[in-house]
Amino acid sequence: MFPRTTVGGMSLSRMIIGTNWFLGWSHTTAAKDSYITTHVKDRKSIADILEVFVKAGVDTIMGNITCDPLHAAVQDAQQRTGKKIIVVSTPSFPVNPKVLTAGWDLDEVARILDKEAKLGAHFCLPHTSTTDCLIDKVTREIRGAKKLCEMARQRGLIPGLSTHMPEAIIFADESGLDVETYISIFNSMGFLMQVEVDWIANVIRNARKPVMTIKPMAAGQLRPFQALIFAWNAIREQDMITVGTMSPREAHEIIEISLNILNKQAVAVKLQETRSKSTIKPKTATPK
Repeated sequence: MFPRTTVGGMSLSRMIIGTNWFLGWSHTTAAKDSYITTHVKDRKSIADILEVFVKAGVDTIMGNITCDPLHAAVQDAQQRTGKKIIVVSTPSFPVNPKVLTAGWDLDEVARILDKEAKLGAHFCLPHTSTTDCLIDKVTREIRGAKKLCEMARQRGLIPGLSTHMPEAIIFADESGLDVETYISIFNSMGFLMQVEVDWIANVIRNARKPVMTIKPMAAGQLRPFQALIFAWNAIREQDMITVGTMSPREAHEIIEISLNILNKQAVAVKLQETRSKSTIKPKTATPK
């Protein structure tokens, strides 16, 4: 079964199931988004992929649990496997200039958090579209985050932050913000990262809490072999990697590659073939 870690007192798999490839957010092209929406964004298709992950012990999923058909697919996968899926939800909260002066619309925040809890979320990490709007580099604080964390705790949700900005981790740690984990982009390509890869590696390595890394394959721009060898070897044992796939077979491959890497074994998945590789394949011995 897949290795595990502990975050906020809860055991979860070190591999986390990403949801961008389920919901049509490819970070590539509009045509790719459309393909995902047409061929993958389906309750049964998502549940089929989730079933593969869960049976391998990868029982943690990240994303906006309120998006259709994600919640229904999670329920189906749980029913099929008889196992509970841990939900790391990343809701967005309405940010506007008033938040920084008068504070949050607490009724709206409560409505969002109540829905998260009702749908079975275990973690609440405000999405980067919320978190990164609150970062104040002058005062080195995340304005308004304390209230979101307090209200999440009141509903039994484990608080954290989802961010594309390394300052979020630094400022949260400096201020002692009540969070148990962070979501941070991390890949060898530097895709969507705001500073150099080695700087982000240092931020993750020194974070006060476990870090859930995302986009290890740079939204498909890196092949799994080189992406995952880098990612698994560059993070700590308490940290996690979030991966997205579009088919059950892809899920099988990602799990197998990752287990080989973590167990210090040669990655031995079936290679894809093209005609140009015919000369580098070993010749079959001719019978005497």
